[in-house]
Amino acid sequence: MTTHSIGSDWHPEFIVIGAAKAATTWIQMQLQANPVIFMPDPEPHYFSREFGQGEAFYASFFSGRPADGALIGEKSADYLSYDQAPARIAAMLPKVRLVVQLRDPVERAYSDYKMLFRRGTVRGQPEEYLSSLDNPQPRFLNDGLYGKHLSRWLDHFEREQLFAFRFEDVARDPEQVVRLTSEHIGAPVLFDPGLANKHENSSKSPLLPLPLRKALAPLKDTVRPVRGTRLFEGARSLLARQVAYPPLRPDLRERLTEFYQKDIDLAEKLLGLDLSHWKVPASEIAA
Repeated sequence: MTTHSIGSDWHPEFIVIGAAKAATTWIQMQLQANPVIFMPDPEPHYFSREFGQGEAFYASFFSGRPADGALIGEKSADYLSYDQAPARIAAMLPKVRLVVQLRDPVERAYSDYKMLFRRGTVRGQPEEYLSSLDNPQPRFLNDGLYGKHLSRWLDHFEREQLFAFRFEDVARDPEQVVRLTSEHIGAPVLFDPGLANKHENSSKSPLLPLPLRKALAPLKDTVRPVRGTRLFEGARSLLARQVAYPPLRPDLRERLTEFYQKDIDLAEKLLGLDLSHWKVPASEIAA
């Protein structure tokens, strides 16, 4: 395939900015299935934690784009909550189209906790990390303060530049989500029904025990060529186990629902979306 040189115009015309742990990979895969769209597979994180790498680093993510005028975009799910990302993006890409997918912040926080529990980064109970922002992983709670973060984005971008949809919209009507997203970024609509129900949920995948993962870490590059083969996956399945996550207790869930109430009100006002179902305590839903 013929590709542009880095010196050509490579700047993204749209960015999926988050939220983290809201299944943004799904919309990325749907957009990548459209032949007129180019998005790199890895998240550049350039306007967040990799900004110090410089613009050439960012440009390198788009070096493989086709030469036929593809619509260029990227996804970095940490941008939404990263304080400096809006100003940095506005300085480089003032007309960029933004896409944000939001998930019930309580579910998002617990999902983020499970991801780091799975990796062995955190070992304590959810109460140690989800009871207040004063903990070693404040991102669990902070990343779900959508109203706070969106206010910052709208200080730098026009409201019409931002398209937002809900996590549950994907289950309810995935084709409409793709249609509305495509229209927002200026792409012809292409919906891939084969991807409609494909949601990556790594928290449910069997995992090797942490001590064994640490012992095998130096061999990661060596075994990469055989990953996915029947022999490799068969051997892995003998040792891998489902992760037993500490549960999110009902009383903590209710406290989290209350914690996010006012911020959800703000997000509703900013976006014009109905998020009222996120403000209902679990005890009322059960009743």
